[in-house]
Amino acid sequence: MEFKGRTLELTKADWTLFPGLCKGCGLCIQKCPKKCIAWSKVLGVYGTPSVEANDECIACGICQMVCPDTAIRVDKKKKEA
Repeated sequence: MEFKGRTLELTKADWTLFPGLCKGCGLCIQKCPKKCIAWSKVLGVYGTPSVEANDECIACGICQMVCPDTAIRVDKKKKEA
């Protein structure tokens, strides 16, 4: 099975959520130090809301680490010289 990611191009990172893996547990929302993750209109695997980040994201990767379903990927952008 192929999971399609939904990538948000933020200032500090490309933030990808895989709705087909997200069960809407909300752990990422609770653990985000910037409180920049919120529920989105895109439904996850069980018909529950999935999540999305906004541009306040600092690309710390905590959401990616706490997600029990590996539904989030944070690709930090390289600083331009």
